[in-house]
Amino acid sequence: MDLGPGPSPDPVPEQQPTGRRFAGVATMIGSGLSNQTGAAIGSHAFPVLGPVGVVAVRQYVAAIVLLAVGRPRLRSLTRWQWRPVVGLAVVFGTMNLSLYTAIDRIGLGLAVTLEFLGPLCIALATSRRRADACCALVAAAAVVTLMRPRPSADYLGMGLGLLAAVCWASYILLNRTVGRRVPGAQGSAAAAGLSALMFLPVGIAVAVHQPPTASAVAYAVTAGVLSSAVPYLADLFTLRRVPAQAFGLFMSVNPVLAALVGWVGLGQNLGWTEWTSIGAIVAANTLSILTRRG
Repeated sequence: MDLGPGPSPDPVPEQQPTGRRFAGVATMIGSGLSNQTGAAIGSHAFPVLGPVGVVAVRQYVAAIVLLAVGRPRLRSLTRWQWRPVVGLAVVFGTMNLSLYTAIDRIGLGLAVTLEFLGPLCIALATSRRRADACCALVAAAAVVTLMRPRPSADYLGMGLGLLAAVCWASYILLNRTVGRRVPGAQGSAAAAGLSALMFLPVGIAVAVHQPPTASAVAYAVTAGVLSSAVPYLADLFTLRRVPAQAFGLFMSVNPVLAALVGWVGLGQNLGWTEWTSIGAIVAANTLSILTRRG
């Protein structure tokens, strides 16, 4: 999962030069592939660092990037501003930890698909349209299919994927609050820095318990750059060049990208039932976006 868009961009004009629109689409493709490839590369460090250690490194990388971009004035923040920032920091860390642990147990494609239910549920819950009610039923049926009882089912891994979904939904809501209370990207930067501080003891404990290898650290740092820094900066670029609807449509394809990256890069094969369920969840989000007006 990426860090989410930064400060709200200016409205994108309906008529844009083809070059600008093409650049925006190319950036979205690159961002999605970077995000999922980073998660796949990070999984190579699991045998040495474990999901906890990889997430710790990712939090450090995210903090460095966001603090450099947002440059928050921490001393000027009030208690009223700090409250949602602290909540965002906790949710941010929990979201990445639950997702990476789920990836370790059930694979990249299924983990990202379950996590994607977070923003999808928010989008559907805030609407009263019949089309969205149908989309919600389709998504629910797909989830039931993915979590159907079978001997090889890893319910803990699926539960962690759903926890990541809850955290992503909370992340979106908290980000809105932080955006209203703290100017620019300062709130997100402060939350990333605080989250990195929370994971500092974790990183030290992991290093002491099982000394990391150079390759494991390189994998984890690469995951942080590809899954945090690149998507964040890419989203800032993209949101100024493509309509919000197009951005939302492409974000819905991330579960498919994750499944493909997991298949090609990690050899994580999915059956036709899993592919059908992933396709149904993506289709539900796509239909919901395409049928909106305004």
